[in-house]
Amino acid sequence: MSFDALFYPKAVVVIGSQSAGKLGNVLLKQIIKGRYEGNLYAVNPKGQGYENVPGFQSVESIGKKVDLAIIAAPAATIPGVLDDCGKGGVGAAVVITSGFSEMGNHEGEKQVLEAARRNGIRIVGPNCAGIVYTSHKLYPTLEIHPPEGGVALISQSGALGGVVLAWAEEQGLGMSKFVSYGNGIDLNQVELLRYLKDDPETSVIALYIESIKDGREFMEALQDAASAKPVVVIKAGRTNVGQRATASHTGSMAGSDNVYEAAFKQSGAVRVNTIEEMIDLCTTFIACKSMDGDRVVIVTNSGGPGVLAADRGEEVGMDMAEVSPEMIDTLKTFLPPFCGFKNPVDLTVEGTEEGYRKTLVTLLEAYDAAIAMNICPPYLDASSHAKGVADAFDIMGKPVLANFLPNQVVADSVKYLKERGIPNFPSGERAIETLARLSDYHKRKRIIKEHGGFSEVWQKLQSKIAGQTSKLPGGERILEPEAMGWLRDLGIPVPEFRFANDEAQAIDDCESIGFPCVMKVVSPQIIHKSEFGGVIVGIKNRDEAAKAFQTIRKRAEGKDFRGVVIYPQIKGAQEVLLGLSVDPQFGPVVVFGLGGIYTELFKDISIRVAPVNHHQAMEMIRETKSVKLLQGFRGAAASDLDMLADTIVRFSEIPFLYPEIKEADLNPIFVLPDRLMVGDVRIIK
Repeated sequence: MSFDALFYPKAVVVIGSQSAGKLGNVLLKQIIKGRYEGNLYAVNPKGQGYENVPGFQSVESIGKKVDLAIIAAPAATIPGVLDDCGKGGVGAAVVITSGFSEMGNHEGEKQVLEAARRNGIRIVGPNCAGIVYTSHKLYPTLEIHPPEGGVALISQSGALGGVVLAWAEEQGLGMSKFVSYGNGIDLNQVELLRYLKDDPETSVIALYIESIKDGREFMEALQDAASAKPVVVIKAGRTNVGQRATASHTGSMAGSDNVYEAAFKQSGAVRVNTIEEMIDLCTTFIACKSMDGDRVVIVTNSGGPGVLAADRGEEVGMDMAEVSPEMIDTLKTFLPPFCGFKNPVDLTVEGTEEGYRKTLVTLLEAYDAAIAMNICPPYLDASSHAKGVADAFDIMGKPVLANFLPNQVVADSVKYLKERGIPNFPSGERAIETLARLSDYHKRKRIIKEHGGFSEVWQKLQSKIAGQTSKLPGGERILEPEAMGWLRDLGIPVPEFRFANDEAQAIDDCESIGFPCVMKVVSPQIIHKSEFGGVIVGIKNRDEAAKAFQTIRKRAEGKDFRGVVIYPQIKGAQEVLLGLSVDPQFGPVVVFGLGGIYTELFKDISIRVAPVNHHQAMEMIRETKSVKLLQGFRGAAASDLDMLADTIVRFSEIPFLYPEIKEADLNPIFVLPDRLMVGDVRIIK
């Protein structure tokens, strides 16, 4: 699609009543207020215009080509309105009108889309708050007019978009474009992301979403956009209220929000949880074009607030390294001896313009970013300090954020800082949290460029399998011996095992496997074998093997008992879990975490949308707290993490080869210094 009709219209028509207080009239007033310079028309059954805007009873009767229609007519009339728009040459329409799928009127929404398609019209909405294009002076929206600038906002919610625009105006954050796409029956976040990626007037993309239709298409568009410019995302619905019950560990842990979190990470976008954080980060991305590392220094005139900010910096993963002795020697050549020279560097209340300037310039030789704090008493003027900070920012070209307080004392200084391109934050903690996200975006961007992101891995796998799929072994429910043999054939390591359906065979198989060994129940009706009492470990001889079989068979009375599976007992291994689950939006996702019986208790997991490559698999391992056990805690031998990562990669590809899989658990996987083996497997079709 060419977006010219939507964002660069030479003629706009507002369709809806022009009576006072009606939405059509409100929208027309908004366009007039914005001083739109193209041709403007009104269409409604009465042919009523407004002020100098002529009115017509139909778009066709205007007699001139119209590019963009803003529609606020009753819901039932929209298909007919679009047919009229088609006769008038309209290329894009923004349907403000509600009363469609959000109210259960799916059939009406379907008719709107059909009308748009037969007339070659692209739709924003319905049930939306309009669009904004500041440099084109186009404001067909129900929301506030933001100042012009470099942030584009895509919002599924009109009200939320309005709040962001209002805050942007209050904070002086300039916007390039705003699109409230509402129900998104046609144009949605995917096409808008692809358009804004190459939009020269947009430096940062802000995105608010509640749901998406095709998660993989969304991820590819998101990664493409985030590779070109920062994308800041708010996703509503973070909690898993009403999450479905599931038979697998993976299904119970891979909740919807966890999958979205993984999708954003794999695509290189930055997620925030509040509008406040979104404004902070967009403002910082506009001011600071890059950040090459995570070493941060704080320069302050007040010790306490500086220490609080430094503490928060360490908590969010910033490197708050102390100033080197050599650099301290340099600082002492121009700062008084009573200053603090570690990190934070405390200039004390006697800090000066030159002190801020020289200190920041000196420190930014060794640090990747700085926070300049000034807690100004009422008898001092912080304006000169602000100038020193701004000069250092210009000289060094590295991120510098400010925390000048209190507002009633430093208002002029804050205004000056903003004019010089330096964001001011209400606390040092909020400033350093924003720097952490800035650093994370640029780090993630470098990683994706070097090792590939979701798009590269997904496209490579699609090419590799070329649509070839296979059937799973077994019946409706795959039994453990069948699943173990299947894994072995796929190249995923499993221990030697035997299946026995009678006591004598079980005793012989235990001896053949070697004592001590493990015996587990095999039944399509018993899923969680440990909880059922269907796992007996430490079997040392033939007598114990006989007793184990008898015990398991007795516990399985009333169930479809098929026999037992027998393994050698593995000692000295760390236990981890690998799981697969199918998300409604994103498809297969892979889970890695702490294994064994405590999996769901601790939920020490990492999630990715499948498939993953080796580097992404290693990231999954290192994100968990239990990685310390795998690396060799307190002198224990380290596990083979490369082999584990290779297994994660192979496992993440399986659901595309076997699309019957709905959920799968490998739990536990025994990880040893020189090998790993799957200890248990559960596959759900």
